[in-house]
Amino acid sequence: MRFLLVSVLLSLLAVVSPRHCHGADPSPDGAAKTLKVLFIGNSYTARHHLADVVKAMIQEGRPGLQVDAKSVIYGGRRLADHWRLGSQNFIPFGDNRDDIKATIKALEVQRKKDPGDKYAKYAVERQRKLLAEYDSTRTRWDVVVLQSYRDDLEGDESLYARYAPKFAELAHADGAKVVLYETTPTTQNDKPLTEQPDAKSVLEKAQAIAALADKIDAEVAPMSLVALKCQSQRPDLTLRFVNDAHLNQSMAYLTACTLYAGILDADPRGLKVDSITDIRYWQNKDRTKDRDNLPITKVFSDQDRADLQRIAWEGYQAMKQMRGQ
Repeated sequence: MRFLLVSVLLSLLAVVSPRHCHGADPSPDGAAKTLKVLFIGNSYTARHHLADVVKAMIQEGRPGLQVDAKSVIYGGRRLADHWRLGSQNFIPFGDNRDDIKATIKALEVQRKKDPGDKYAKYAVERQRKLLAEYDSTRTRWDVVVLQSYRDDLEGDESLYARYAPKFAELAHADGAKVVLYETTPTTQNDKPLTEQPDAKSVLEKAQAIAALADKIDAEVAPMSLVALKCQSQRPDLTLRFVNDAHLNQSMAYLTACTLYAGILDADPRGLKVDSITDIRYWQNKDRTKDRDNLPITKVFSDQDRADLQRIAWEGYQAMKQMRGQ
């Protein structure tokens, strides 16, 4: 009975006729030659040079289009922390120097109260640099990617649901597209599965993310749905390291494909990018091995690459179906 229920739930995620649209222009008039993408997140964005992988995929899928990708990373932090640390100040193209100065002042007060706040220390330095280089570095972003991290588990009451709209408002004010990069650290498997995964909780969370995306007019990289589909179709694959709680190379590849889909609203199937290299290595000594003492660069077989691309696209389309798009 449980297997039947899971099968029925998973059937809701089926994609009847996925689209191939590699040749579509990323802007309505087709005039854009550079796509500027800002990623705001933590190690789930930093690991595996994720922004660079997405950049490579976009430049392959859109020949002639260059990608300017920047990441604002604070390890282990969530959007609420990013707001305190001033990451929102990287978004506006209009003059926001007063906001940057106010952030610096608030962070300096915080450092006096808590000298051990390493994030405030680093953020002050980053905000001062942003202010000093303001005229030469401010950017009109085409896309802003907002990563979740264990702050998206309480539906409408979650911190992600409270802070993503704040960042999205700033992004939309300058015409940027917003992509919600929903991570799923609680469902990634470190061993091959021998039974069907639990679909109910994943679908409940996905519905909440879909509602949030509708509310703030955002696209979604729904990694909980994508992971569920991968676990159901390729239970032999693992999605996190054994010796490290982070997403492994397979999950990183799924994530890059799904972000590609969310940023361009395009099918990643057929892309030739076929490898992922992590940035953390075995016992912090051997840079050729990952945290599980395996090659730090994973090159996917043609079959695995095709499966991962297809699963990412199906998960992305499943989210669109949830939203009635």
